[in-house]
Amino acid sequence: MPFLLSSTYASGLPDLVSVVAVTPFAEPKLLAYSADTAALLQIPAAFFQQDDAADYLSGKKLFDGSKPIAQKYAGHQFGQYNPELGDGRGLLLGDVKGADGKNYDLHLKGAGRTPYSRFGDGRAVLRSSIREFLASEAMYHLGIPTSRALSLVGSNEPVQRETIEQGAMVIRVCPSHIRFGHFEHCFYTGDKNQLQRLVDFTLQQHFPDCLNAENSALAMLQQVVVRTAELISQWQAVGFNHGVMNTDNMSILGLSFDYGPYAFLDDYQPGYICNHSDHSGRYAFDEQPGIGLWNLNALAHALSPLIAVEDLRAALGLYEPTLVSHYMALMGKKLGLATIEPTDRALIGQWLALLQQQKQDYTLSFRRLADFSDDATGSSIRDHMLDLVAFDQWAELYRARLAKESATTAERKTQMNSVNPLYILRNYLAQQAIEAAEQGDTAPLHELMLVLQRPYQLQPGKETFAAPPPDWGKGMDISCSS
Repeated sequence: MPFLLSSTYASGLPDLVSVVAVTPFAEPKLLAYSADTAALLQIPAAFFQQDDAADYLSGKKLFDGSKPIAQKYAGHQFGQYNPELGDGRGLLLGDVKGADGKNYDLHLKGAGRTPYSRFGDGRAVLRSSIREFLASEAMYHLGIPTSRALSLVGSNEPVQRETIEQGAMVIRVCPSHIRFGHFEHCFYTGDKNQLQRLVDFTLQQHFPDCLNAENSALAMLQQVVVRTAELISQWQAVGFNHGVMNTDNMSILGLSFDYGPYAFLDDYQPGYICNHSDHSGRYAFDEQPGIGLWNLNALAHALSPLIAVEDLRAALGLYEPTLVSHYMALMGKKLGLATIEPTDRALIGQWLALLQQQKQDYTLSFRRLADFSDDATGSSIRDHMLDLVAFDQWAELYRARLAKESATTAERKTQMNSVNPLYILRNYLAQQAIEAAEQGDTAPLHELMLVLQRPYQLQPGKETFAAPPPDWGKGMDISCSS
């Protein structure tokens, strides 16, 4: 066995879990695994070559020490409180110490029905499992805090969604699966003792530096506010739309979490909605910063029995300045600016307006901007613009701003290419990998995953992965069903 699992969460909070047996696939098949994540968990590569590797990675056989449990939590879904939530299709197998000395949960998604499945079957399908697997690893290599994915296991088991699809499972790896919704559950059931024990457990396991604070719960909340603000600023800078920012999908550690109908922007549309179930646009791309604060307010309300109202307000007050300052710093780097000046906010805003008005690809426009020249010819980005007058007017301002920087043109290009990805997980690329895998061909999945592991580096022969999407691949209709 590669490791011995512990049951830290189940032992510490037994009243917030249900012990549930995995409902295994009859014939699981290992389709892919992340060598990076395996190394983090100190799993030797030879394990994945074993005949029974898929059995362990799908719960048909259990790792030593594994005691699968489903966590109970609640949350606000599209703004409405739902007390009936919990792990409805995933089981926490246990936790293990990683190569970095930190503990990591192993969570098996698609493991079958639990007490919190409601009307669901507890399964995940190959489509959503591939999307989870790819997104986890793509976001990690972009440098964005995220849960990871260890393995993807497929099956011949039919699962009913809009159509009949193939069942699959993913092992998600994360330092903690505690969500904002855990605290909401304890608050709304009125069990202050349970809330205190959840806070104490979270502090001990994940925020030990807060334990000596005058009010440790407040110190923890302050850190959660800052981490969440920084995370969402990274989403906005890279052009990532989560799609379902319900409070039960918000990590207490400020990680990207619960990948469903996500999308990376193609053409820059600030109001882009990636989830076809989001009829009001609550979770549109440009709404994410405000929703982050809304969700933190819900968390703060849940902690109100332990923290004074004025302290809650002060903690929440950290959100906007943190988000704005972090976002501006990220966007400045994307434009090749080493420092941020007061006028840079307008410069950045005008650049984004230009992309929106001229329907330019968000990711490729920043990448092309690295070739911006100091003379009046502009750069290759100019060749892609529809309104050259508007671009030239902005370019004159940008050129003047670059003149204040000390970096050479070559140095600026290198720096910009180190923060502006060339390869992102576009939905149409994921869809192509999904359709091939559904026909038994996982080669496109493996090729895409390898490309996404080096998002900032030019990869000869992989030009198609850096090309703008075809018209059919833009604004794809993505469902959150799994």
